[in-house]
Amino acid sequence: MSDGTANGAHERTGLLSFTEDDDSRKVVDFTDWDEEDPRNWPKSRKLINVGIIALMAVLSPLASSMFTPGIAQIAQDLNSSPDQVVGATTGFVVFLGIGPLILAPLSETFGRRKLYLICFSIFALLQIPTALSPNIGTLIGVRSISGFFGSVGIANGGGTISDMFHPSQRAGIFGWYLLGPLLGPTLGPLLGGVLVQYLSWRWVFWFLTIICTFNTILGFLFLKESYAPTILETRKQKYEESEGGKFRIANQDDRPFWTKLISSMQRPLRILFTQPIVLTMAIWQAILFGTTYSLYTNFEAIYGSNGYYGFSTTQVGLVYLGPGLGFFICVWFIVPKIDTIYNHLTKKHGGEAKPEYRLPLANIGAVLIPISLFWFAWTVEYKVHWAVTVLSTVFFGLGQITILNTAQNYYIDSFQKYAASAIAAGAVFRSIVGGIVPLFATQLFQQVGYGWGVSTFAFTSLALSPAPLLFFYYGERIREAFAIDL
Repeated sequence: MSDGTANGAHERTGLLSFTEDDDSRKVVDFTDWDEEDPRNWPKSRKLINVGIIALMAVLSPLASSMFTPGIAQIAQDLNSSPDQVVGATTGFVVFLGIGPLILAPLSETFGRRKLYLICFSIFALLQIPTALSPNIGTLIGVRSISGFFGSVGIANGGGTISDMFHPSQRAGIFGWYLLGPLLGPTLGPLLGGVLVQYLSWRWVFWFLTIICTFNTILGFLFLKESYAPTILETRKQKYEESEGGKFRIANQDDRPFWTKLISSMQRPLRILFTQPIVLTMAIWQAILFGTTYSLYTNFEAIYGSNGYYGFSTTQVGLVYLGPGLGFFICVWFIVPKIDTIYNHLTKKHGGEAKPEYRLPLANIGAVLIPISLFWFAWTVEYKVHWAVTVLSTVFFGLGQITILNTAQNYYIDSFQKYAASAIAAGAVFRSIVGGIVPLFATQLFQQVGYGWGVSTFAFTSLALSPAPLLFFYYGERIREAFAIDL
């Protein structure tokens, strides 16, 4: 739960102590200005870590959509149907959501850095058999497995940022990091369109192999461990080797290893299904991701040479910059205000910080999402000029970022030490829905048209739009009523 500090002071105990307690072991902890405490690292050191994990968080979602402009080419080359090729996106995105259920709690057991490097190395290597896929079964299978390992940046990025930044400083940094999971699917079709048009669909995956390998090398060279218990465990081992005697980490969990591991693996699902606010926000994010991937996989049908607007493959790729522009506008102008409002409300209430103070700006997204979807639905349905339809996606992107950022910051403030598990709880739901819904969306659009088809998503988001307001006023009561011991 929230730490209740006025200005985002340490959420951890502040002293490196060698005090004796009931079990007679000396306690190892950080001092207030301990240089090894990630909260006290120089800003440049923190931003290097953020940059590397943000690139991981961009590349795996980028891989999820980068080959979509080549769906028809892949279907022809592998003797399959376009619907079967879409299944390669579904498998990838579903496992992109399942991965955090396992990788987030593992990072809270073994540390962040080790998980990042192992998983992203495997993700980079798996792009090679994907590029060489001889049939659609191989493509879907390898893509699904790579989605699992590629999820490591999404699974642990929020937890890593929580490790390094105080609550009062977190939202602005987190906003730029969070561009990855959204900007990746946006930029993917643009880059993929160029590669497919001038080379072939296989070069999409050769390109991914190159840039993922480069990012992995950067990780090995520059990524530092940021998870406090792992850093303190290393320090404890050094003390035991150099000074002798027995030491323990502050608030150390002394349960057997396998008991702790099983408990940590259960943690994300326990958070998801026992916390009504997390579940509701996860459903909302799932609807947003399902809508996003449904639109992205149909942009070719809407704007392409056989669609309403007759664009080339490269021009269709440019359409994806609409929501991308909304993302940047939001991160630049709106997301930093999450911290401003949080700090203002904390000061206003006598220095008592609450996770609910992250939620006010979510109301912007609650309004913009249904409006932009209705706008897109009916301008496409009546074949209004393409610029009018693309403009609606700018506001959709803006609303999407506000909701995702406020929700993720709420998770971090509520669960602090287990922020990665809390974020994973929301990620699994949104990714599974985001992967499965596009399989049915195309049929929906064909049966009822884009007007009523996209409006279905708009009505669903409209039903959830009061959630931020309700949780702002009643969230604390709900959290207290459903408090759990993690």
